[in-house]
Amino acid sequence: MSFSTLAFNSFTIIYLQSVGDEEIFLPSDEIWVYDLERGIWEVFHMTGQVPPSMSGSCSSSLNGNMYIFGGCDDNGQTNQMYCVDLMDGKYTWKKILQEFGSAPSPRDKLSCWVYNGRLIYFGGYGHKILSEMNSRNRSFILDETSWVEDMFWGWNNEVHIFDPIQMSWSEPQTHGRPPAPRAAHAGATLGSKGYICGGRVMETRTSDIHCLDLETWTWSEIVPLSNLPVGRSWHTLTTVSDTAMFLFGGLSVDFPLSSAGGWCQKRANPY
Repeated sequence: MSFSTLAFNSFTIIYLQSVGDEEIFLPSDEIWVYDLERGIWEVFHMTGQVPPSMSGSCSSSLNGNMYIFGGCDDNGQTNQMYCVDLMDGKYTWKKILQEFGSAPSPRDKLSCWVYNGRLIYFGGYGHKILSEMNSRNRSFILDETSWVEDMFWGWNNEVHIFDPIQMSWSEPQTHGRPPAPRAAHAGATLGSKGYICGGRVMETRTSDIHCLDLETWTWSEIVPLSNLPVGRSWHTLTTVSDTAMFLFGGLSVDFPLSSAGGWCQKRANPY
């Protein structure tokens, strides 16, 4: 199953998208809310500019709103963004149209960091037209099994910023050695840093951990002193304290994973 989930106040918000191998898209006009204090699930009907039914979208919470970006519907990957107010109880979708900058190319299975009032997206799988691919673009690994005429699919390691106040897209100049392109990885924000872990490129699933300083836009790789978990995709990475993030589940090359692992960072040294 594919879904977007986020924490909001004392609730867990789940926006269901698709069902596993059957490739059935679930209704996009409903949202499930779990009350952590009462232990009760509730489902609410959504109205407004309802997004198409999709899988692999990226959700995030900022100032009482849930944003979803990207995903894959019956027509393939998209680069559309939608927003819903979680505080007014009406659950009315609104399609976001940027006023400045260019949106990222269509993609799904990406991640998002929320920092300083902005949404910062990394990676994903999607398509680019031939004119967007050149010798300077080393952030795109071509999926040689999937292309049509002058359109090519593949994995990227791009960083894109959306500012909801300015309604603008921008692409920062990053420094350091970036992670390899990937999709279906996990991401989390801890302080002023964005972390990613694992993911898939071609038939390989990884368990490496990388950090992007969201002030200086400098990449660094985290090398834990303990053993790494098995490579995986479709897992979660959740910040649980000022020094720790929790890794859960996912899909390895051979089978789904039910094990969970945690890793901590204290000062500059993970342990």
